[in-house]
Amino acid sequence: MPTSTFEFTGSGGDRLSARIETPASGRPLAWALFAHCFTCSKNVRAAVHISRGLAQHGIGVLRFDFTGLGESEGDFANTNFSSNIDDLVRAAQALELEHGAPSILVGHSLGGAAVLRAAGRLPSVRAVATVGAPAEPLHVLGLLKDSTEEIEAAGEATVDIGGRPFRVQKQFVDDLQEQRTEHAVASLGRALMILHSPTDQIVGIENAAQLYEMARHPKSFVSLDGADHLLSRPEDATFVASVLAAWAARYVEPAPDLDGEQLTGSNRVITSTGSGTFYTEIGIRAHELVADEPKSVGGDDLGPTPYDYLLAGLGACTSMTLQMYAGRKGWPLEEARVHLRHSRLHGPDRDACEEDDECRLDVVDREVELKGPLDEGQRARLMEIADRCPVHRTLEAGVQVRTQERE
Repeated sequence: MPTSTFEFTGSGGDRLSARIETPASGRPLAWALFAHCFTCSKNVRAAVHISRGLAQHGIGVLRFDFTGLGESEGDFANTNFSSNIDDLVRAAQALELEHGAPSILVGHSLGGAAVLRAAGRLPSVRAVATVGAPAEPLHVLGLLKDSTEEIEAAGEATVDIGGRPFRVQKQFVDDLQEQRTEHAVASLGRALMILHSPTDQIVGIENAAQLYEMARHPKSFVSLDGADHLLSRPEDATFVASVLAAWAARYVEPAPDLDGEQLTGSNRVITSTGSGTFYTEIGIRAHELVADEPKSVGGDDLGPTPYDYLLAGLGACTSMTLQMYAGRKGWPLEEARVHLRHSRLHGPDRDACEEDDECRLDVVDREVELKGPLDEGQRARLMEIADRCPVHRTLEAGVQVRTQERE
């Protein structure tokens, strides 16, 4: 996904550093704002994978470092939960000025608690999601371990959090103690999704239950089974992104067709590439897909390859044809599973070719798996029918491709 740098002024007047993830086409379905976990940064693995995953699904995302963290200016010791909320509001305002107002807020851990409070100050927001968020911001005091007494007595203390030292002042603790989430969640007035791992060792699953109980509908809960608090496994963050994208689509304006064109009738498929090397968005009627190439050839492996889609088309057509034929005959075909592989072999007339590529023959190996109590005669007939699916016939007959520049 295209990633660009972005800067804006935070609530304390400091320069805050951000990254913007956009779909390869550069035309986001909607904009989202991502808030990272306590003392983390915009480059924490969960923030990166979720933001890029959302961009893959057509949602532009701004992720940023709160004041005094990561690449942002300012002193962390002078910040608190309230100033983080103010930074979120400033980020949303800056995003609106440069690109578009955010309609989705996503917050991880304490960032989740922050987006729940910030949403009420952002009229453009229509959906809010939390990932591993505490029911109350005060939960973070558990990370201060035995330093709370020193902070109370001396006014500040240096605390080890995640192997890094942070200077925490008494005003930070006082601010947390004044925060209450219940009213903000109950009066949210937006769709809410709560994602939480039942095995979260940092913020227990009971926090998700409390947030869900506080919230009013529409509200949803998704269990991140097997995930840790930081979503350190990429597949967990990718799953979160895909679930969020599907859920948020109900609450944001639908994506326009590529270039405003209607994908109906003879104009059924449109593909569009952006600044990436291979990443391509595909519009097929009302359906949105992506294509890419493996990392081994310079792609990002964010979608199937064009040849994957070719095989999928043949396989789907074969399965449909078999199921339709068996259904008409009343045969007990329970499932038609097709396995396909593409390769290129040297043709028999290699010596007569001027270029080696002209001597190669494209071969598709297809294995058909027929499940169900079929007799031998039925199986033999279905194997004959497999060769009669329309896509198979098209490929064997050859296709003439007519290309012209579109005005």
